[in-house]
Amino acid sequence: MTGSPSPAAPPPRPRRPGSWLRLARPRGRGGQLIGAYGLLTLTALLFLIFSLTLPRTFPTRDTVDSILSNQSIPAVLALAAMVPIVTGAFDLSIGYGLGLAHVMVMQLVVVEGWPWPLACLTVIAGGGVVGVLNGVVVEFGRIDSFIATLGTGSMMYAVTGWVTGGARIVPGPQGLPAAFTDVYDSTFLGLPVPAFYVLALAVVLWVVLERLPLGRYLHVVGSNPRAADLVGIPTRRYTVYAFAASGLIVGFAGVLLAAQQQIGNPSVGLDYLLPAFVGALLGSTAIKPGRPNALGTLVAVAVLAVGLTGIAQMGGDFWTVPLFYGGTLLLAVGLAGYSARRRLCTGAVVPRDPPPVTPDGGTQGSPP
Repeated sequence: MTGSPSPAAPPPRPRRPGSWLRLARPRGRGGQLIGAYGLLTLTALLFLIFSLTLPRTFPTRDTVDSILSNQSIPAVLALAAMVPIVTGAFDLSIGYGLGLAHVMVMQLVVVEGWPWPLACLTVIAGGGVVGVLNGVVVEFGRIDSFIATLGTGSMMYAVTGWVTGGARIVPGPQGLPAAFTDVYDSTFLGLPVPAFYVLALAVVLWVVLERLPLGRYLHVVGSNPRAADLVGIPTRRYTVYAFAASGLIVGFAGVLLAAQQQIGNPSVGLDYLLPAFVGALLGSTAIKPGRPNALGTLVAVAVLAVGLTGIAQMGGDFWTVPLFYGGTLLLAVGLAGYSARRRLCTGAVVPRDPPPVTPDGGTQGSPP
């Protein structure tokens, strides 16, 4: 007995490059919104609580200006720390790099007599070179990023001590050029100009990391290095790119710090290390939970700024600041890990079968 012939199977549809990575659809819209904007809501809630508790001092223009001005450098440094975290690496040298960068600005302007724009550009470029060296040590030296950047940071601290001789660099009676100090002290549209630096930097990083192929490659390197290798992404090169960008941002933060403090203090940079990592890690739980992002980092810095300002106005002791940062860091790490696991379960990159191999040994869909 013969049956009817079965219809011919349709030819397989050609896959687009990278289509072997399947994105699972996230579930639970309400929980997703809470996870994305919960930290932003907490910021508004803290501001309301402190405003009701301290109605004469907290909800004022002076408080807002103080937050925008004083938290600009920690915000810039948090964005610098965020970029390597995208690739799954950590740069513990950013605090040492900040100290070296601002000391070098003062050294070039005050001692060497360089024009301040040239000194600032040189220091920013030097920060990029240091970032490249960090990336090379981590990726090509095959050293864990914690150990590698801690070692390079210690070396930068030694260079800072060598340049300054362990003393502060203080300008002469004429002081620093007014145009240089205005880089930090001026206002724009009635607000401190450093706030606009932070906003512009965050927008640039958001565009690069969320809208350009470079950012997508960096996220793949950080979330799934094996998948990155399968699609042909040069993970080492992109990790070096991330460290180089971090170094450039640290150099810029050093310029702002020199314009703010107007002296060269060889030990000041370490004070910014913990706040930077707290902001970067806590920021990965906001806007796009489980994914380091620039806008989430800004929200995290805002939470820290509002909390610290409120505690200070309530007369908190000196030990409340490190207690606040330490506790927030533990909370940030825990929430970041939870968000990453939740993202993996609900919206993670799930590999199907690997891409076909081309005759020359490469893979289809590889980045140029």
